[in-house]
Amino acid sequence: MTDSQPKPGRIPWPPLIYVAAIAISIALGLLYPLPWIGDLLGDILFAAGWVALFGVAALWFTAIRTMVRAKTTLDPNAVPDHLVTSGPFAVSRNPIYLANTLLLIGVAFVSGIAWFLPLAIIAAFATQKLAIEKEEKVLATKFGKKYRDYAKRVRRWI
Repeated sequence: MTDSQPKPGRIPWPPLIYVAAIAISIALGLLYPLPWIGDLLGDILFAAGWVALFGVAALWFTAIRTMVRAKTTLDPNAVPDHLVTSGPFAVSRNPIYLANTLLLIGVAFVSGIAWFLPLAIIAAFATQKLAIEKEEKVLATKFGKKYRDYAKRVRRWI
């Protein structure tokens, strides 16, 4: 890469953002609990939360396996060796970040800590602004038309 080309960031924003969102959600849930839906709808959301958490595990596993098989880096701050467009990357350009956001939503439904829901949205927005948009510039520079065609075909989130 030359100096004029975009470079990946130095701070691993995505894991820091999601860990902060979890910590803030728990702290706010303890200090300022919000009301939660009870009875039948609460039970349905609890079950949906577990389904979401199983989906998170499946998405993480398949995305990581796909990247390992493609022999590309898992480090969000490294320049990837290969453009991965198969597996969960055929549905979302960011399946791991999607899984992280879904994790917060699933935990909200299972725990009843409503703070996880707005923090999931904030974490997803922050991840997009601090990481995804920079990663996309790096990918477009490295892979050119191949990446641009992929980005037209596959949505950023879902």
